Amino acid sequence: MMLLLSETRIRSAVAIFLAMIAGYLDGYGFLFLGTYVSFMSGNTTSAGLRSGQDNFRAALPSAIAVLSFVTGSFFGNFFSQSKSRYSHRLIFGVIAVLLATVAGLEWHGPRNVPAEIAMLSLAMGMMNPALSKIGAESVSVTFMTGMLSRIGGHLASAAGRKPLPEARGPRDTHLARAGLDASVWSGFLVGAALSGMAHLHFRLWALLPPCVVMIALGTFSECATASPEKGIRSSIPSVPSAV
Repeated sequence: MMLLLSETRIRSAVAIFLAMIAGYLDGYGFLFLGTYVSFMSGNTTSAGLRSGQDNFRAALPSAIAVLSFVTGSFFGNFFSQSKSRYSHRLIFGVIAVLLATVAGLEWHGPRNVPAEIAMLSLAMGMMNPALSKIGAESVSVTFMTGMLSRIGGHLASAAGRKPLPEARGPRDTHLARAGLDASVWSGFLVGAALSGMAHLHFRLWALLPPCVVMIALGTFSECATASPEKGIRSSIPSVPSAV
């Protein structure tokens, strides 16, 4: 039980860091590129609105972001569902490379805004599948509307004193899960605030912190992000066959 609690805390910390990076990069995309790289609801609305106004050129950045995000989600899920226990290292490594590439484009202009939008949205699409659950609770480090919806649902269930399905111990309650979701949402908010600070003080170095964090997560967080099924398989000792 203590091991399970410790693993849950580690996964919670990783989820908060990932949400912080997602908020940071979404703010970066909005401030520097004029397009969200994580908020696909807003990009979908913007692409539809501009298209309806026959302004397809203005709709193009949002459309690129949506298409790239879906592509990233495909690859992120493909890697995370593979048989490799450490597939998340590949995901985090690719994200770090994408961030470093965009940083390089910023340093060695002229800027290519569509390419930067595509790479950052691709990275955001890959990030969510890397850590989709903490215990039995589904989390999303890029989709904050879903997180806020889950917070409201858990609070309503707690107010109605409804039992939590598949609760994992006495501490696993609706209020506890609402707090978990709120902490991930807060990480996203803090990341967006840090992005605003970066915009004011060090634009050319703005992508260095999330790139470093992604490398660190890929290096040190193997137990936090490996899927439960892979972890269970790896922890089962081999039994010698009878002769």
